[in-house]
Amino acid sequence: MRIARYAINGASPFVSDNSPAKLMRFIRGQRHAVEDVEKGASTLDRSKPTVWLHAASLGEFGIARPIIKAIKSESDCNVVVTFFSPTGYEAVSKNPRDIDRVFYLPLDTNANASRFLDAVRPDCAVFMVSEYWHNYLHQLRERGIPSLLVSAIIRDDGPFFKWYGNLYRSSIKSMSKVFTLDENSIKNLERLGVENASVNGDPLFDNVALVASTPWKDELIERFKGNHEIFLAGSIHHDKDLEMVTELVNRHPDIRFVIVPHEITDDIIKDIEAKVKGRCVRYSQCTPDTDMSDARVLIVDFVGALAYIYRYASWAYVGGGFTRLLHSVIEPAVYGIPVSFGPNIRRKVTPTEMVRLGIGRVVHDTEELDQWFKRLKSDRARRDYIAKRAAKYVNQNTGATPRVVRHILDRLCAKK
Repeated sequence: MRIARYAINGASPFVSDNSPAKLMRFIRGQRHAVEDVEKGASTLDRSKPTVWLHAASLGEFGIARPIIKAIKSESDCNVVVTFFSPTGYEAVSKNPRDIDRVFYLPLDTNANASRFLDAVRPDCAVFMVSEYWHNYLHQLRERGIPSLLVSAIIRDDGPFFKWYGNLYRSSIKSMSKVFTLDENSIKNLERLGVENASVNGDPLFDNVALVASTPWKDELIERFKGNHEIFLAGSIHHDKDLEMVTELVNRHPDIRFVIVPHEITDDIIKDIEAKVKGRCVRYSQCTPDTDMSDARVLIVDFVGALAYIYRYASWAYVGGGFTRLLHSVIEPAVYGIPVSFGPNIRRKVTPTEMVRLGIGRVVHDTEELDQWFKRLKSDRARRDYIAKRAAKYVNQNTGATPRVVRHILDRLCAKK
């Protein structure tokens, strides 16, 4: 039985990365997931209300992060976060900050949902983007626990309108409130008979603005950068992304590159090193004495800091655009740098809008990436223009978080 069958939205942590290593990490995480929740939740302070937030992976957690920060600053409550993907769980559990507990979400069975909710006892549940976990949502509704969906996009050709969409329809109707990204989603929800929805915008913009305004520096990256400009390739998937980026490195020996693979494995890192003509250094193997004078590429072989590292770049390529899972393109845009990415953006609001505004560029192959880069490489006026448009775009789209948080806190107050 495929793991993805447990998620009616088809949300598998391996959609874009079928690496055996990631599969094994997921299996290990699920092996005792329910027991881990029961043990970890048993020590929560039950004098406080509990908010449960679920994100599929690290990208979706970018939506949850500013919500969590605001909840914690405005109320005294427990915050429990769950992930389905090892990437999100591993990164956040190592540095939970405002989060009281971090768990893997046990597979979506009726028994697991019952045990999870009995253990966590949430007063409110918040799901990011497209997390339609039928058994969890059904039991939340049966128990009278409000559930919210944040940053939803309901498309005309979505599974809700297919012959097999009954579970999708049932699940979204279980939601107490749906915050969408656009008006078309509201119209489609009305077709489904869902009226408890409103256009809210995307808390991801609040998250990137928060990250960009947070003081952060990395001495190793600063030494690597020196007096050079940096091209940053972030969340790079294997194969197409890697082929394009490494060829760009070889064509521009005067530029230094930082490459952040989406999946950190020794095989992928060795592949980068083999394809690059010039010296590569791995972040984890560097010391304060490492000579950076002739280094061409810095490979960042850890996760969780990419959104901060973009501040050192002058140009960016974001990976995942040759799969269904293009990674965050506004993480680099918030710093006012030109952004390029693969072509699979038809169903994505933000990259489509960035292309329209001239902030982002779709590239289909190495030649298009190289042409885009060469035009911008020495055109400071064009880069300044992009920076101004990017800043305006991000500023116009911030502010979604307070509306979500107010709704959550109102629900918590209503339960007192």
